[in-house]
Amino acid sequence: MVTFHNQPVTLVGLKLKEGDMARDIRVSGSDLSPVLPLDFSRGKVRLFITLPSLDTPVCANVTKKFSNALKGLGNTIVAYAVSADLPFAQSRWCVSEGIENIIMLSDYRSMDFARGWGLLIQELGLLTRAIYVVDQSGKVTYREIIPEIASEPNYDAAIAAIRASM
Repeated sequence: MVTFHNQPVTLVGLKLKEGDMARDIRVSGSDLSPVLPLDFSRGKVRLFITLPSLDTPVCANVTKKFSNALKGLGNTIVAYAVSADLPFAQSRWCVSEGIENIIMLSDYRSMDFARGWGLLIQELGLLTRAIYVVDQSGKVTYREIIPEIASEPNYDAAIAAIRASM
């Protein structure tokens, strides 16, 4: 069960779990171009951070903490942050925060990514906070859907899953 300020919310879509093959669903890149993130990062371990909005303190903090944690892992991993924020706002935020090692992807057009991974909050029309690690073959090796949207993930477990997938 997922809550938002202790009130239950409904996640809709096709849920992914550990062991499933991740679905490569088109999202928008920083220049509004269509991006298939799995195809773009073929052969690498991927970290997907899904967020309601970078304009919230928790989402901003989560993204910054992962950015710092990833600095020592080299270039065999690609990290994505997916939200419904407009690509222009995502780019502005990255510049202001000095984030260079996480690729921002926007699901603002149709929320297909949110639905395709079972992460769409029906009541809010946003993605829930979740962490996925996807290995080089496209298999989900780690999943954490944060029970309270206003809470942070288990960073240590996610980084351990990344290391185990490398």
